[in-house]
Amino acid sequence: MIEAKDLRKQYGETRALDGLSFDVPKGTIFGLLGPNGAGKSTAVKVLTTLARADGGEARVAGHDVMREPAKVRRAIGVVGQSSGVDAQLTGRENVMLHGRLHGLRGRELGRRADALLEQFGLGDVARKVARTYSGGMQRRLDIAMGLVHRPAVLFLDEPTTGLDPEVRAEMWTEIRRLNEEEGLTILLTTHYLEEADRLASQLAIVDRGRVVASGSPDELKRTLEGDAIQVELEEPNNGAVTEALRGITALSEVTVEGRVLHGRSPDGARAVPAVLGALEAAGIAVASVKVARPSLDDVYLRYAGRSFEQADRKEESR
Repeated sequence: MIEAKDLRKQYGETRALDGLSFDVPKGTIFGLLGPNGAGKSTAVKVLTTLARADGGEARVAGHDVMREPAKVRRAIGVVGQSSGVDAQLTGRENVMLHGRLHGLRGRELGRRADALLEQFGLGDVARKVARTYSGGMQRRLDIAMGLVHRPAVLFLDEPTTGLDPEVRAEMWTEIRRLNEEEGLTILLTTHYLEEADRLASQLAIVDRGRVVASGSPDELKRTLEGDAIQVELEEPNNGAVTEALRGITALSEVTVEGRVLHGRSPDGARAVPAVLGALEAAGIAVASVKVARPSLDDVYLRYAGRSFEQADRKEESR
C-alpha cells in the first residue's frame, strides 16, 4: 500500500531524508520508529503530498505521490502531530466539516459522523464544543476526522505524544481494533519504543533520514544474541572504562555514553561479576547494573551506533 524508494529531502544544511526506502504491505500496522529529528515526520509529509521530495520515488494506494497527488489525498487519512480539531466547533461539527472537505454531503455524512463519534466513545459529547474535551478525547476526535471518508491508508504521526499512560494504552487498543476489525493499513510514526513493540507488525528503524534496520519487532530483537548489560557509573566516562574491560572475552559491543556503559554477552549473569571486578580494579565506581533480554533500544544501538535515549536528547537540545 505504500512504497518509498530512495527518498531524499534537504532543508538548508539539514538532510531530513537521506535515501529513505521501505514498503508497507496491505492490512498491516507499519511503524517508523526513531528519535525526534530522525526524519519520520518529513517522510509522512512527502507521502501525504504535503511536501515534495528532492529525489526518489513514492507510491501510496497505487498512486504516484509526485504525479497523482489528488488521487493520493482521496485515498488517505492523516492525523498529524498537532491536532487538527477546531476548538470552537462541536465534535460533530468537526467531523462534518472534514467530511465536506472530502466531498461528502447530506444524510450519508451525518450518519457517518454519528457512527464514528459513537465508535470512538464521543457520542455523549458530540454536541459539546471541542475546547471542553480532554487531550485524549481530542486525539480520538482527530482520528474520527481522518476516517470520515473511509480511506484505504491511515497515517498516524506521533499519535500519542503528550498523552498520559492510561490514555495512551486506550489509544493503542483503538488503533489495533481499526487494523484487526476493519483491515485498515496504518503507518504509525513514533519515538516510543514500547508503542512500536506493542502495535507494529513490521518496523523500519530510522536514524538521520535513512532506514538502518527493518523487520518485525521480534525478528529485529532476535538478531541480537545473548543478553544486554547496562552499567551506570558513578562518574562520567574518563576514558579508562573500555580499556578496563578489554580482557573480558564474554563481553562484546561495548559502548560508553557519559555515565552509562552498554555491552552484550552470551550469558549476562556470568559476565556481570567479571565486568564489575574489572571496573573495581581500575578504580571505576559503579552505581547500578542491569541485565536484560534484547530490546528495540538495543537494536537501535546496534544499527545506529548510539542509544535511542542519547539520540533523542541530542535532537531535543538543538
